[in-house]
Amino acid sequence: MALNATIYKATVQISDMDRQYYGDHAVTLARHPSETDERLMMRLLAFILHAHDNLSFGRGIGVDDEPALWQKDLTGAIDLWIEVGQPDEKLLRQACGRARQVVVYTYGGRGADLWWEKSQSSLERLSNLTVLNLPLDASQALAQLAQPGMHLPCTIQEGQMWIGEDSRSIHIEWTTLKSASAPFRP
Repeated sequence: MALNATIYKATVQISDMDRQYYGDHAVTLARHPSETDERLMMRLLAFILHAHDNLSFGRGIGVDDEPALWQKDLTGAIDLWIEVGQPDEKLLRQACGRARQVVVYTYGGRGADLWWEKSQSSLERLSNLTVLNLPLDASQALAQLAQPGMHLPCTIQEGQMWIGEDSRSIHIEWTTLKSASAPFRP
């Protein structure tokens, strides 16, 4: 018998001074039974960092032709393809061929480091790919915020984020492992 996804609802208040983007979003995330709180919150983090009216979540784990998140233009062309974790190189090459810009958010400490060491030489050739790494302590702290109903104000400034709930705030900084030659601007 297949297990059902768990639904998480987040109200997110975004103040992104870097992009001059300010908005409130009611986000519904379906957590696959095999997905961790850490991955769920990484998907939410990616949504926050790229918030846009046309940004939406893919169908989820196990669907190879869709990313964790994506943004399409009015014609259906893919402007932005976002992956979370340690995606396969072949998948990223295909994504770079289909989308104007591809962004990968890695996390998980040593596992992410090993993935990058193994993949770096082949991924460096993809001019529309950006790879960002979130340190293990930050992704684990973010996972602790996961609950079925979340209210998360967040501020983004100078490449840093502060996200929190009523009782605590988490400071998040990421490392750019690879930058696209022409960064995506919505």
